[in-house]
Amino acid sequence: MAAGKKANTNLVKVLTESNFLFRELDEGMLAEYLSPESLKIEKLFSNRPVYTAFVPNEFIDVLYILVDGGPVIVRSTPLDRIISLTYPGGCFGMRSLPLSYGIASRSFPSSVEAYKTTSVIQIPLAALKQIYEQSEVFRDRYNFLFQLREKFQYHLLNCSTYPPQAVAALLRGLIYQERELGSMPDADGVYIFDLPVDVIAHTCQLNHRTVEQVLKGMQKEGLIETAKTNDDPKDTLRVIKPNALKEVYSATRDKVSWWPLH
Repeated sequence: MAAGKKANTNLVKVLTESNFLFRELDEGMLAEYLSPESLKIEKLFSNRPVYTAFVPNEFIDVLYILVDGGPVIVRSTPLDRIISLTYPGGCFGMRSLPLSYGIASRSFPSSVEAYKTTSVIQIPLAALKQIYEQSEVFRDRYNFLFQLREKFQYHLLNCSTYPPQAVAALLRGLIYQERELGSMPDADGVYIFDLPVDVIAHTCQLNHRTVEQVLKGMQKEGLIETAKTNDDPKDTLRVIKPNALKEVYSATRDKVSWWPLH
């Protein structure tokens, strides 16, 4: 969906149809707190920081709803490691807002960036607090987002130095995240990610060549597919056998047969 092509009056419907937090909530209730004047779709451009997360005693004042494009990443310093990825259907900014667990979500300052051009809707903090207080469903979902972030980072903690297991840990984390958000899989049970090699490398702490070799091995084993036609974005990665990834994910000691370096 191109930014600017949706009338402001339709953006509440966009939220209830496409976003985990707002899905199927009463539009009339939301309209009480989200006026057409307060909502618009904005562009975030790649290679430009959106804000710095986790700075002590500093908070932001909007929640970002990711509508199209992305992913949006959180890049932790000093290791330059990506510690979260957000795709359409999700949102980001919760851990830097003075609401719910965001008040306690402090760690090392980390840059929040749109890895690729991204369309977002910004929800003002004042309206967010009112909806949070009004709707138990919204409140439960909002609090659950913090659990998802923790579980994603837990998967990253299981990224060993063994490359197949490290990449599988990232994919398992993304699969769990997107399944819980209700964004994936598709009707065929396939998980489809815009996942550049550079993002995998900075998330798993591997070099680019190693990541490329792991992806080739996974593709040969029928676990994933990469872009094959000009109609597919070049960074498209399809996980076609998500359950089979569990064997690779747990293969730190029992090495996988298709990886040549033991």
